[in-house]
Amino acid sequence: MTERAGPDLSRFASIASAGFAVGVTLFTVLVVSLGVREIAGLVASAGVGLLWVALFHVVPIAASALGWYTIVAAVDTPRLAVVLAARWVAESINQLLPALHVGGNVVRARRLGQSGVPPRLAAATVVVDITLHLLAQLLFTMLGLSLLLTRTGASGVGRIAAGLVLAVLAAGGFYVLQRRGLFSAMTFLLGRAFRGGDWAAVSEGAGEIDRWIRRLYEQRRMLAVSEVWHALSWLLGAGETWLALRFLGHPVGLAAALVIESLGEAIRTAAFPVPAALGVQEGGLVLLGDLFGLTSEVSMALSLVKRVRELALGVPGLVFWQLGGLREARAGAEATR
Repeated sequence: MTERAGPDLSRFASIASAGFAVGVTLFTVLVVSLGVREIAGLVASAGVGLLWVALFHVVPIAASALGWYTIVAAVDTPRLAVVLAARWVAESINQLLPALHVGGNVVRARRLGQSGVPPRLAAATVVVDITLHLLAQLLFTMLGLSLLLTRTGASGVGRIAAGLVLAVLAAGGFYVLQRRGLFSAMTFLLGRAFRGGDWAAVSEGAGEIDRWIRRLYEQRRMLAVSEVWHALSWLLGAGETWLALRFLGHPVGLAAALVIESLGEAIRTAAFPVPAALGVQEGGLVLLGDLFGLTSEVSMALSLVKRVRELALGVPGLVFWQLGGLREARAGAEATR
């Protein structure tokens, strides 16, 4: 009797490929229609400011990493440097590779497990951290929408409220599923869908992850501290937008920068099937910038400054990740000699 193969990952690859094709098309149409030369000139006018924007982004990454560190430190003794590096690598993967915002989180859980933290505990901390990070983003988006409504009036309140209700329900549902054994249920369903093979060990591991998740959610003070760090991370992201627009020669107030950043990130998150939200981010920032008197060319330049920052931090992050993989492979080869 032959065992059936595992899940077919080609579907995920096809989703990423389709999303990439859509993103490239949208990005190209926007750049060509707005004028390549004009946009390039605006980005070039930022000069050394491009470097400062990239360096500033280290601050919100560090704040987010501290939110994750708070969760892990509640039950283990991780090294802060390991958590910071894993968070950096995860963002690099999620922003530059067609990982559907999943691959980076898998890698950071694995890196934490390799540092001495029990692997299933590492996986549980990542799940809880993702939940708190999304909750903080939801609060950040609500703040941005509130500021936007004070500027534009009450029009569209119903649609905005409906969108927020759906987001809250989705976040609440994700939390409830975790408390009720999300990974055990997923393992059971996978075992039914892909019969054959030994699912007992997988089921046991999933059950342990669920137990760790429940234990982590019982530590209210830790959750509150972690949430503060994640909220601070999102707020610092608004500082990046404010700084970038100043270097582009079109400064806005902090409130405007917060609206642009919060709603722009919400659009980017919703467009997760498109790698790096290519084209979607640009279109969203063009629409948001118009609310604050920014021309489409300036908004497009703002998006490209963010892209430069992604490359400036993300490419070294990917290199660091690959070098770590090579060291791991070399150590494994030496151990088997």
